[in-house]
Amino acid sequence: MTYDRPTDSINRPVNENLNKRSSKRGFLLKSRVVEGVIAGFAVVAVATGAAIAAYASAQSAPEPTTTAVPVSDAEELRLGYFGNLTHAPALVGLENGYFAEELGDTKLSTQAFNAGPSAIEALNAGAIDATFIGPNPAINSYVQSNGESLRIVAGATAGGAQLVVKPGIDSPEDLAGATLASPQLGNTQDVALRVWLHEQGYETTTEGGGDVAIIPTENATTLQLFQNGDIDGAWLPEPWASRLVVDAGAEVLVDEAELWPEGKFATTVLVVNRQYLAEHPNQVKALLRAEERAITWLNENPEQTPDLINAGLEAANAKPLAAPVVERALENVTFSQEPLADALGELLKDGVQAGTTDDADLAGILDLTLLNDQQVEAGLQEYEDAGLGAGTAP
Repeated sequence: MTYDRPTDSINRPVNENLNKRSSKRGFLLKSRVVEGVIAGFAVVAVATGAAIAAYASAQSAPEPTTTAVPVSDAEELRLGYFGNLTHAPALVGLENGYFAEELGDTKLSTQAFNAGPSAIEALNAGAIDATFIGPNPAINSYVQSNGESLRIVAGATAGGAQLVVKPGIDSPEDLAGATLASPQLGNTQDVALRVWLHEQGYETTTEGGGDVAIIPTENATTLQLFQNGDIDGAWLPEPWASRLVVDAGAEVLVDEAELWPEGKFATTVLVVNRQYLAEHPNQVKALLRAEERAITWLNENPEQTPDLINAGLEAANAKPLAAPVVERALENVTFSQEPLADALGELLKDGVQAGTTDDADLAGILDLTLLNDQQVEAGLQEYEDAGLGAGTAP
């Protein structure tokens, strides 16, 4: 994406002194804890890449055929999601029983993840059939599998990501030599952070070096590292941005909503394994109906939302949130099935610039056929897919 530059942005090459100071900071990373985080992530990254590569090699392009793909009823739908407020449609859908009700005789199994690349690894390994996830990991998987792995079938949550920093960092210029965290290398917030820093004149590396060190870190660990003074800030989704602000005294340096037209950017989408979507459309229809019910409930019951989200977080083995955290976080997000298709191309460009994905043609990543059937049945306007879909709106 092309970011709007703040008036105090750095529009110059980073000088030699900055390079020396930042390089030292990038390799030391303040503490053994941080070094351990990076080492741990490297293992996850290799495993994720291997899983995607194996999946892609195991799949072959479908042979041309004049007959329809056979459709069967699945005995089970295995759904992934995160214990995050930005996955509230999943949390509410599970807590209120919407997914189970709509799936009927189809067994529902669930698995909670921490960040997108881990969920994609499970999807590509055949451990789950669908998942709520950030758009960048979905794009990465689609690109690396040559379009074989998944389809985005709906949106879920927009907005709700911020760069929060320690007091005293008041402008991009103050980040020289800083250490920042993101949820996981290649996830949506990680890419946004790297691209924004590049716009400010900083260089970063996927190994944690450069002018500003970025360490992919599990969100709960990020909070602890920030409280200990081991990192200077983080680009995080809700509710973690609000947790650092409310619980740890962080301040907002960048609200990502300010960087997008009309403040709209996808934070969570719903993806389905390509083969599962082709073979079991009835189960995917049920999944979409349940998501729509959950989103409607969220938008119509603001007073009950915090308690139900906390119940969902506990069910996902995540800690419940204090009332001020939930209230602040909910102010920054919007729940909708709109896929925000126009943004996907920009997100791909961002991933390429950040060095976390390869350039590719995204045509086919969206399949809004079932979602738009649902829209028509409800007398609502179809969603556009910006030319990236199998089921396109006029």
